[in-house]
Amino acid sequence: QVQLVESGGGLVQAGGSLTLSCAASGLTLTNYFIGWFRQAPGKEREFVGAIRWFGRSTYYADSVKGRFTISKTNAENTVYLQMNSLKSEDTAVYYCAAAATYGSSWSRAHRLEVYNYWGQGTQVTVSS
Repeated sequence: QVQLVESGGGLVQAGGSLTLSCAASGLTLTNYFIGWFRQAPGKEREFVGAIRWFGRSTYYADSVKGRFTISKTNAENTVYLQMNSLKSEDTAVYYCAAAATYGSSWSRAHRLEVYNYWGQGTQVTVSS
């Protein structure tokens, strides 16, 4: 059974930092890449960034580039989203998702439909 479990969300002041975790189980991660998405109230789910399990390539949305960093630990099958210089507009439910690596899928890592598995989400609230 595939499971993606996010944790680490919470309330933080603007300008602060927070690190989210995504623990993956039930899949061979070398065959996948992991993406982070977020969804604010009344808005569509949007791409934040992604990391390839093999090779560690990363890819970020322009809105978070330079502020957010995605990393992983192979031994723990965990992906992290380090968020710095948080802004009120970063307030959202954050989701991690896994997509099978094949063909040109990595070039479409920003698209929701590429992803096969999703976590339940974790709330991040940035107070101004």
